[in-house]
Amino acid sequence: MTLSGEFIAFLSLALVAVIGGVLLLRLSNVVHMVVSLVFTFVSIAGIYVLLSAEFIAAVQVLVYSGAITIIMLFGIMLTRHDDHSVSQVGKWRKFFVFLGVLGFAFAVYIGIYDLEFPEQPNTLHEANTEQIGETLFSKYVIPFELTSVVLLVALIGAIILAKKDEDDEKEADSE
Repeated sequence: MTLSGEFIAFLSLALVAVIGGVLLLRLSNVVHMVVSLVFTFVSIAGIYVLLSAEFIAAVQVLVYSGAITIIMLFGIMLTRHDDHSVSQVGKWRKFFVFLGVLGFAFAVYIGIYDLEFPEQPNTLHEANTEQIGETLFSKYVIPFELTSVVLLVALIGAIILAKKDEDDEKEADSE
């Protein structure tokens, strides 16, 4: 078996994704957790690039690595955290979790062991962003526009609720 550059890149990106996920679960500092989550998201975007899905990779970087991570960071930083209790996890629970992980890994192995993919056409990797754009703005233009209207309404609602809370705080301070 020869090791191609694509295979080595996949293994490297997959390793970074798994390590980022494990660090996300093991770290206690919130900022460090978010940074490990960003490493996971960016490595998954790299795997999308290896699969010739450049549009999905760009969306992964923009939406998840950028927007969702920043929203999570602001949400965590702007909320109060007074709970300092640490729950102790018993040995039996760790054992059953380990058995569950092994069972899941075995099920995945059995599921992909003899998996055969049919021959795919060569047009799959050609101009996939253009194909997505044409389909989105021709066949799915109504759901696309409805989604943008729903997002706009949600944004306006969030602004109104934030303004209302700010006005309530000013009234409480003046009394």
